[in-house]
Amino acid sequence: MSDSHLLGPVEIRELADELAVTPTKKLGQNFVHDPNTVRRIVAAAELSPADVVVEVGPGLGSLTLGLIDSVAHVIALEIDPRLAGRLQQTVDTRAPQFSERLTVINTDALKVRAEDLDREPTALVANLPYNVSVPVLLHLLAEFPSIKRVLVMVQKEVADRLAAEPGSKIYGVPSVKAAFYGDVSRAGTIGKNVFWPAPNIESGLVRIDVSDERDRSLRDAVFPLVDAAFAQRRKTLRSTLASVYGSPAAAEHALRAAGIDPGLRGEALGVEDFVRLGQQRG
Repeated sequence: MSDSHLLGPVEIRELADELAVTPTKKLGQNFVHDPNTVRRIVAAAELSPADVVVEVGPGLGSLTLGLIDSVAHVIALEIDPRLAGRLQQTVDTRAPQFSERLTVINTDALKVRAEDLDREPTALVANLPYNVSVPVLLHLLAEFPSIKRVLVMVQKEVADRLAAEPGSKIYGVPSVKAAFYGDVSRAGTIGKNVFWPAPNIESGLVRIDVSDERDRSLRDAVFPLVDAAFAQRRKTLRSTLASVYGSPAAAEHALRAAGIDPGLRGEALGVEDFVRLGQQRG
């Protein structure tokens, strides 16, 4: 990756001033202005030249410029019309040889559908807007089964939660739902000072290697079980899953049939346990 076309602090401020953009908490905007961090994210994603990357919230284009010279195509989903309207020009100016590799769509990533894209993404690489990071991640994994690799930057606390193992205090709904799609791992911590404006907290990189073996059709049976199991963390599965099965007795019967102790709490179950339960419902 050449450094010459990446954005630094000066270029970020100039672009923001030109567009009269003030980063907003409402949209979860924090712009990366450090080329080293961009290089680190792209390297951690381990992309191939054939990859089609979907990027959420490209902002002023820092990560877009880091991706565009190493993959086949970048599809950038940007909710802010001013930023969406400027991104192609930024790439045209700073990396003109890669201009045709970019598609910009002015849209809310939470509402995007497969038919909105003219090609199938194979990877999701993004500095996700903090306030909607988990919903966006899960929506895109559900909507695009073609995605095989995920590398996203989120709040450090959210990164820890996504990659948490069964039994830990931070293990919960996001951990299980992310693990439903594949192997989730932490890929590093990012300090505050690489952003403008600097957030109050550190960020974390999360990588997901998506599995081809999971039966996606089970999701609608599995996810309500996950939601119920963690709705009241102190209660046993016999109690929490009663809402799904109709009664504590029915929940206990289903749990025992799946080889799970009804006296356990939700945090004791791994994703495969929930999948076994879901297979019985399906």
